[in-house]
Amino acid sequence: MNDAGSPHPALLETWPYAHFLGMRAQIDGTELTGVLPFSQHLIGNPILPALHGGVVAAFLELTALAQLSVRAGPTSSWRTVDTTVDYLRPARAVDSYARAEVLRMGRRVASIRAILWQSNPAHPVAAMRGNFVLNPAQSLSRFDGPIKTGSTGSSL
Repeated sequence: MNDAGSPHPALLETWPYAHFLGMRAQIDGTELTGVLPFSQHLIGNPILPALHGGVVAAFLELTALAQLSVRAGPTSSWRTVDTTVDYLRPARAVDSYARAEVLRMGRRVASIRAILWQSNPAHPVAAMRGNFVLNPAQSLSRFDGPIKTGSTGSSL
């Protein structure tokens, strides 16, 4: 896999939380793999020790947004509508990896599934499903025609 540092060199650097996490990305063609190197400040349960659930969820969400950037281009700006995270097992104090798959991508909304694993991709630690919307200003500029409302067919 080719380590590109980030999907687009400045992209992850513009996300303060990605910088706080220490997140990196590897790209192979159009497939992005998020890399979260272990760091002591990411621990949520010092007894196990295990990563904080918020770190796991944020890493999955950032990986999904980075994959959208690879797919739609660096000038697209996506916002999170909703995410659901399934925590399958504790995320241990080791490096973590995530991949996101675009399930459906329309002009305005994208549905994504992301998986996080640590030592083996066949044994996921967490899974996320999410919906993301293209920044409203960009969405309207990309729309091909007038917006129809109600049964009268009037344009806005």
